[in-house]
Amino acid sequence: MDGVPRVPEQRRSGTPGDTASAEVTADPAPVSDLLRFSVLGPVRAWRGGEQLATGSPQQRALLAALLLREGRTATAGELIDAVWGDESPQQALAALRTYASRLRKILDPGVLVSESGGYAIRSLSGDALDLTAAESLWTDAEKARHAGDLCQARALLSKALGLWDGEPLANVPGPYAETQRTRLEEWRLQLLEARLDMDLEQGCHAEAVSELTALTAAHPLRERLRELLMLALYRSGRQAEALAVYADTRRLLADELGVDPRPGLAELQQRILNADPSLAEPSAPAAEPAATPVRPAQLPATVPDFTGRASFVDELSEVLSSAHSETGTGSVMAVSAVAGIGGVGKTTLAVHVAHASRAAFPDGQLYVDLQGAGARAAEPETVLGSFLRALGTADSAIPDSLEERAALYRSTLDGRRVLVLLDNARDAAQVRPLLPGTEGCAALITGRVRMVDLAGAHLVDLDVMSPDEALLLFTRIVGEERVASEREAALDVVAACGFLPLAIRIAASRLAARRTWTVSVLAAKLADERRRLDELQAGDLAVKATFELGYGQLEPAQARAFRLLGLADGPDISLAAAAAALNLDQDETEDLLESLVDTSLLESAAPGRYRYHDLVRLYARACAERDELPPEEREAAMSRLLDFYLATAAGVYAIERPGDRLVDHLEPTSHPGITFTGSREAQDWLYAEANCLIACVRQSAVGPRLRRSVDLLWAAKDLAESGANSRAYEIAATAVRDAARDSGDTRAEARARTTLTNVLLIAGRFDEAEEEARLAMQLAAEAGDMLPNCWAANDRGIIAIYQNRHADGESYLELAISNFRADGNAVGEASARCNLSRIHLAMGRLSSAIELAQQGIDVYDRMGLTLRLANGRYALGMALTRAGKFTEALNQLTEALALFHENRQPLWEGVTHFRIAEAHLAAGRAPLAASHAEQAIALRGIGGEWRRGTVLTVLGKALAAMAQIDRARACWQEALAIYERLGSDEASEMRQLLSPMAA
Repeated sequence: MDGVPRVPEQRRSGTPGDTASAEVTADPAPVSDLLRFSVLGPVRAWRGGEQLATGSPQQRALLAALLLREGRTATAGELIDAVWGDESPQQALAALRTYASRLRKILDPGVLVSESGGYAIRSLSGDALDLTAAESLWTDAEKARHAGDLCQARALLSKALGLWDGEPLANVPGPYAETQRTRLEEWRLQLLEARLDMDLEQGCHAEAVSELTALTAAHPLRERLRELLMLALYRSGRQAEALAVYADTRRLLADELGVDPRPGLAELQQRILNADPSLAEPSAPAAEPAATPVRPAQLPATVPDFTGRASFVDELSEVLSSAHSETGTGSVMAVSAVAGIGGVGKTTLAVHVAHASRAAFPDGQLYVDLQGAGARAAEPETVLGSFLRALGTADSAIPDSLEERAALYRSTLDGRRVLVLLDNARDAAQVRPLLPGTEGCAALITGRVRMVDLAGAHLVDLDVMSPDEALLLFTRIVGEERVASEREAALDVVAACGFLPLAIRIAASRLAARRTWTVSVLAAKLADERRRLDELQAGDLAVKATFELGYGQLEPAQARAFRLLGLADGPDISLAAAAAALNLDQDETEDLLESLVDTSLLESAAPGRYRYHDLVRLYARACAERDELPPEEREAAMSRLLDFYLATAAGVYAIERPGDRLVDHLEPTSHPGITFTGSREAQDWLYAEANCLIACVRQSAVGPRLRRSVDLLWAAKDLAESGANSRAYEIAATAVRDAARDSGDTRAEARARTTLTNVLLIAGRFDEAEEEARLAMQLAAEAGDMLPNCWAANDRGIIAIYQNRHADGESYLELAISNFRADGNAVGEASARCNLSRIHLAMGRLSSAIELAQQGIDVYDRMGLTLRLANGRYALGMALTRAGKFTEALNQLTEALALFHENRQPLWEGVTHFRIAEAHLAAGRAPLAASHAEQAIALRGIGGEWRRGTVLTVLGKALAAMAQIDRARACWQEALAIYERLGSDEASEMRQLLSPMAA
């Protein structure tokens, strides 16, 4: 194995030896599949699932020496040297024979054999030794890497590293074992470096930083690890820390060895200083498609500004090329069908591909517009007549019936290589008679309907352009000079067009024809959604007219579903939600939605989920305003959708927090929602529906739906606490607060402010959170609503913790406990007690802090609340850390971490990693503290900048304790910048840490 340090004198079983003088005392035995051995940790042996007694340390040393020779015979002298070295006892040979005899008794017959006065282990299966298995995995990983399969290579390396179980040859005496221990540990580090290198190649740099930080602490002089750490930090956007690693390394090497870093490390430092673009994540450039000569025929002219679609061009060209072989003889009749919504560019793509493929069809290209989207689709017999005439058939020879024309058409094409482009097809029935029947020919079809019933067809679903493709098309029509000066406005235009090629072409053509307009003028016109479709027309081109063709062909039930579901603002809609909005059962709803997918007016986002193109949604809403009778049905559909989300979210909340009385205070609903059997299923629904649910909240913050929209946001509070949806949640909470205030609904406003308090608190914006909570309590008192007075008081207590207002915090939390108790909400009371524990902790009342946290845990345990139990263990872990009970603290925090992870709460996972880092740092375990702090930082983007500053502070302290001073200062400087930007009191601590005296 290239690049892998092998154990000295190590060979595979079965290596030929000097058999002439061999004196075998045991007959060869069959390979033992049951015996397994380990040397990548303690030396152990198993038979099946039973661990065998391998005897004294010297006996294990003998076993290890034999296993590491992998079948080659070792002489008695070699084995004595291996077990005892220069200090072998007088009776070493007798002892060796005793150990060998004992091993032979516990192993299978024929495994330990005697040869020429020495010993060997034979007849083992290929993976019986963990070292052999690791070597095999390494070989396979190298092959996968050379084949370009980094995912497989990385998985194989991880599996190989997983075979290590502590120190190799642990507690095995003797010089031989010591030598092999060193070599095996070196090999493990090489494997780790190789796997980490693959991690960085695959873009996992943020995750790699934590592991590399711990490894560089354990192996400070290993420059390759430091090089990987620098690269990982740089790719994580932490340039200052990356350069600080180099500074730490240079100082360490100078102090310890009196040398400079190797050239590769110094070169990497320079490349980081120069922001070398090649340090970015590697990506393989796509191959340029081979140019295909274009020749004129019956095909329409291709557009001169054809843009993008490279993958589709390649895919369709490859299918068309399969219609003939390199020898010039036909092989198969190729059929491709391209489907998509009106205006997506199906015809443009098909004509472009057909022109590019003309050389492959020297006998001609046929084209027809089948007008399938119109009221009068072309009849197949009429099309066949025109095709036959184009192929040289006299009018008098063209039969009358469809069947006879189709048969003559196929006969005429026999032996020819012809491409047939059937544009704008209605369905498969219209197309079938027009397909060539001979090898060497090909048919390229476009249509709005996905032709799943067209046997043998290669189906292509054409989507809108990518943003880059859309901007390029717009620029080619308008001109580089006009777009370059207003690039942001141009991006707004193509986004307003939904990246739909027809809409972009219309918008660009209008702008190109009006020299006095700027791109910003056009962008402003398209910004008005109610006028957007009217703006997107030029000459005989109009987006609305294109959609109208498809809508006009719908059955009444399809048209109703198309109109009403277009009213919802979410990015997509689930089948269950659609059924609720339409007031139909799910089977009937699914049939309707799938039929709309077939017509390309709706897209299947995923199994059981559907979405509109942005412009199609606007058209559906225009149809709802124009055609939905009675008009009240629009409001009724949105009310049913809101009830579905509220009832289901309340059910999720009840499963997550049994005993919490919030659900008893929510607005009643007319829809039962979905019923879940377990927590995992309930959470899956909540996070899958997050964007749609929040969109429904914002859209429903009007009239009779306002109170239900506020309650829906509260019932879905896990979306704010998870961190993943915090920003969208905050925007929605702000919207419903403002709507409630403007409408004069104090009850709704108090609840909306309470939800906003929660998300601001999580973001670390404590002053804003305090003001929202204060107003929430004031409004709740006016409205006589118990709910905000409970939770807002609890939140004000938490805010006071972070602002060091301990007396205020104690008052708020005692009030919250009283309010929760009055409401009969034991779960809420337990939450307030856990928060009060933190207040007592900050005030130095350790005993009561521990007692309060334990009281909360007892309630959570009794009610089976796993997520809230995590909060209780988190609070208890903090109190125990302050009390110096680090082992107990870490047990509590580790359990909390597992529960947060299980309940998909990445923000609290990160915060718990931070608390674990604090505990390790207080216990003097700096490398572990740094590792957990890095894992907290890796959960970037959640919890706000203030939390990031606190984690950087602890990470810097851990790095300083590990003598990585420059990197520690880089962390503190970033933390100082955060605190100064936020105006936080913690800035003074950072200045002290960064002062020359502290250094």
